[in-house]
Amino acid sequence: MSAPAATATSSRRRAYWLKTLHEWHWVSSALCLIGMLLFSITGITLNHASQIEARPSVTRKTATVDAGLRVQLAGLQPGITKTSKGKAELPAELQRWVKVQWGVDAAGREAEWSQDEVYLSLPRPGGDAWLRVGLEDGEAEYELTDRGWISYLNDLHKGRHTGAAWSWFIDIFAVAALLFSITGLLILKMHAGNRPFTWPMVAMGLLAPFLLALLFVH
Repeated sequence: MSAPAATATSSRRRAYWLKTLHEWHWVSSALCLIGMLLFSITGITLNHASQIEARPSVTRKTATVDAGLRVQLAGLQPGITKTSKGKAELPAELQRWVKVQWGVDAAGREAEWSQDEVYLSLPRPGGDAWLRVGLEDGEAEYELTDRGWISYLNDLHKGRHTGAAWSWFIDIFAVAALLFSITGLLILKMHAGNRPFTWPMVAMGLLAPFLLALLFVH
């Protein structure tokens, strides 16, 4: 193959890979755009969490379980002794009761059973909640704490009490962001010959966090 033909083949190959990398780069950037904005903003709010004042709103509700359901609950204690506790889901009837009474979905959550009460913790992004039902008197309590939308977004950032669907979203977003970064690096490599500051800038991006961590993080 002559030198001009080899040069033309090399140019076509380079153009093909550059086009392919650009396609993957813009597709991955589109997929993770909103996620990157969310995680960047919440990165700032988390870094300044002590300076952002939170004013939790607490809601308390009480009710009484009817006698029939109370008798049923008394016979469902999962192997409880006077000095021990057991864990089990709320029975279907009680789940329906708390759903109607307070709009609480208790399905799939384990509650703590003792001799005289059943306690269910209901952690959630941006707040907390719990409910307690007395097995003898049927007195039920529900408390909901809301720490505001900033706390909610911060918990989304951390994947705290967010469930399986959000966990999958974080994994998919991380893969898209990784693809975005790798294709960006390869595009930089292909343009580096005409842009002399490419690798010094990449090195600065690598060295800056490394030196900050080494010198100032203890």
